[in-house]
Amino acid sequence: MESERDEPRRGELRVHLGAAPGVGKTYAALCEARRRLDRGTDVVVGLVETHGRARTAELLAGLEILPRRTVTHRGTTLHELDVDAVLARAPQVVVVDELAHSNAPGSQHARRYEDVEELLAAGIDVISTVNVQHLESLHDVVERITGTRQQETVPDEVVRAAEQVELVDITPEALRRRLAHGNVYPAERIDASLAHYFRTGNLIALRELALLWVADQVDVALRRYRTDEAIDEVWEARERVVVAVTGGPESRTVLRRAARIARRAGAADLLCVHVLRGDGVVTRSGGRGSGRELRQLAKEVGASFHTVVGDDVAAALLDFARGANATQLVLGTSRRSRLARLVEPGIGARAVAAAGSIDVHLVPHTETEESAPDDGRRRRVGSVLGRRWALGLPTAVVLPVLATVGGLALPGGLSTHTVVFFLATVLTALVGGLLPAVVAALFGGMLLNYFFTPPLHTLTIARAEDLVAVVTMLVVAVLVAAVVDRADRRAAQAAQARAEATLLASFARVVIARSDPLPRLLERVREAFGFSAVAVLERGPKASWTVTDQVPADASLVASSVPSAVEPGEADADVEIDEGSHLVGYGRTLAAAEARLFAAVGGPAMLALRNRRISAEAVDAARRAEASGLRTALLSAVGHDLRTPLSAIKAAVSSLRDPGLALAPDDREDLLATVEESGDRLVALVDNLLDSSRLATGAVTPHRTTASLVEIAEAAVAAVPRAEDRARVCLVLGTPVDPDDDLGAAADGAAPDVAAPDEVPADEVSADPGLAERIVANLIDNALRHGGDGRVAIRTSAHGDRVELRVVDTGPGVGRDAELFTAFQRLGEHDSAPGGLGLGLHVARGFAQAMGGTLDAEETPGGGLTMVLSLPRAAVPDPVATVPAVAR
Repeated sequence: MESERDEPRRGELRVHLGAAPGVGKTYAALCEARRRLDRGTDVVVGLVETHGRARTAELLAGLEILPRRTVTHRGTTLHELDVDAVLARAPQVVVVDELAHSNAPGSQHARRYEDVEELLAAGIDVISTVNVQHLESLHDVVERITGTRQQETVPDEVVRAAEQVELVDITPEALRRRLAHGNVYPAERIDASLAHYFRTGNLIALRELALLWVADQVDVALRRYRTDEAIDEVWEARERVVVAVTGGPESRTVLRRAARIARRAGAADLLCVHVLRGDGVVTRSGGRGSGRELRQLAKEVGASFHTVVGDDVAAALLDFARGANATQLVLGTSRRSRLARLVEPGIGARAVAAAGSIDVHLVPHTETEESAPDDGRRRRVGSVLGRRWALGLPTAVVLPVLATVGGLALPGGLSTHTVVFFLATVLTALVGGLLPAVVAALFGGMLLNYFFTPPLHTLTIARAEDLVAVVTMLVVAVLVAAVVDRADRRAAQAAQARAEATLLASFARVVIARSDPLPRLLERVREAFGFSAVAVLERGPKASWTVTDQVPADASLVASSVPSAVEPGEADADVEIDEGSHLVGYGRTLAAAEARLFAAVGGPAMLALRNRRISAEAVDAARRAEASGLRTALLSAVGHDLRTPLSAIKAAVSSLRDPGLALAPDDREDLLATVEESGDRLVALVDNLLDSSRLATGAVTPHRTTASLVEIAEAAVAAVPRAEDRARVCLVLGTPVDPDDDLGAAADGAAPDVAAPDEVPADEVSADPGLAERIVANLIDNALRHGGDGRVAIRTSAHGDRVELRVVDTGPGVGRDAELFTAFQRLGEHDSAPGGLGLGLHVARGFAQAMGGTLDAEETPGGGLTMVLSLPRAAVPDPVATVPAVAR
């Protein structure tokens, strides 16, 4: 049969995760290998450690075992996985035990999981094993529980990237019995193992760790549901702790306290959050490099690190906590003075007031009363109090009054009283700014003149020097206020620059560390600014805007949060990152300071976008190289397949035209039939060649319209050249597929050839009728030629927004891992059936994908092959769908 792959296939990783040694993970892996072998899959054993366990060794019987690579290290002979031997053998599936193993010095890779990565990149499926104590995020926890330090670990990301993770687990009592019976370790190790590592409490804890680690997938499903249903309130389905850190000396204490809270909550998630003020006011007091220190602190306690931008720190923290479905928020107690807390309650108090169902913990620490280190970034008194008029105007009244009371109570001359009033004016300028300072100067001048300047108790200015004193006070007030405002602006500019630098540095790490950083960068931007969605829009050739990439509220979900075509001006935040490209955000309106920070993100976004374009050009170059290889393969493949029908036509025509050859009528009819059949084969071959060329060059442009899949199937059956082949095709349209149904009964006449119109379900699809007919025709031709002599059934059924058509045969079928869709490849080259170029299924899948559909293969219950064509169901356009589906 034909097969196709548009790009090199990557192998799939299946990991059997054991809760403890001896639970049977290697046994389960070998059972899976034998199951696949029995189904016709090419399976080999690259490396399996039986550890002397007889039942494990029995499973190796009948499996092909590749030789290991021998390495001598310090006089010891070691046997490692021979990666080159596996690649040379090129099986479909290889069993590689103990994923966390460290290879012997001098090996090609230091770790076995790196060997496995090379095998996966070569398209080989891998079955492997690992124990929960070898997971990098848990090995320190296991050490505290068991008292045994694991020397070999594997990154969690390696195991999480596996297509399948199967938990292998038995009860602690059963495992201890298995150990006592000698089924795990030799007799000399049994007693020591039972008394130490395999104690019942240890095994219970390891089992819980394994269950919770695997249960993370359930949490992903819950987040998907909450996003789909737009649920914002906190569901306490699982404990999740958010801890806010400032980078000050108390951060370590607060973070460790939060880690203990998370552990007591039962393996709760711990998220470390640093709020970056959009107005440039720094919410941390650490010195240079404190950003790196915060990340290191978070890593030490097993927390994920996040940066959020927001002018209101308490609101930003609560928004993040609700978005993460957190149940607890941990904050350090305020380091501000009591006077400052009287004016402004503080982040903790405001968080408690607005937390709702989120529990807020305020953690005391020894650094509460200590001043922050002065590294040039300490906030001044005016910044702390904001120099707001609400505080400055009362100060402009209170300080002159206090100066008057002090002057009346204490003896002193006019010069002394004048200096005191000057001081009151300067302090007011520092606290309140220009307007309160002017008020303090005028009010203080009046009090000075009334109580201390002769003639007393009048507002008369008898001497010129008294007028000069009042005017001087006013000028000093204005100058001091101007200097304070200027210094504040400079400080704000410097703080703004620091904020931008911090944010850009975090984004730059994403751009540098990833091959396609744009999706991750958009997710970081969405998280930092609290958007519900972030996207990159690019202007198309017709001046329309299209979405290049987008990140919804949860990047792990596929739900779309950004409309397919919008204008940048419709977004809540917009910045041009390149000519014809804009970065847009939805969900909230940014303050002016936040908007400046958002604009600064344009630089990293431009680099990420250009990185993607360069990658796309590289992919395009690879596709052109593949097309060149396709032409080479074409020349080698068509030499026989095209010449065969041509030779048959030429021989038949030569016989018909030979005047000296007396042909009987029946012989003449046979020759004419040969010409017709060979011509039909030739036309089909040329059509597939042309279609394959169009697919390789990206020249297939479907003209999608509403079409009946039933009518398409009927037309494809009617186009089958030979009448006897058409008789083998049974259309059971509109009938859902029943796994227990007997295809032969339906095909032999138990059901009518075509269901009555009122029995046919909604079968209209959005597709190109011509391309769809070609797909079905290729599937029917494939089933007739390779599905044995039995009948071929065609079924249709509707599922939600998709309509499926199944072409079912009862032939020999193919192996589960057989490649059916690679161009110029055919399964069963020894088959005597008329061959093709191996392009039928290649072209069919390419056409299906071009129309937004899929084409897959399934096993026919009872034997055989079922090809499943799925196309989008036709629907009336919804005018509401053009409105941006984001929260405003």
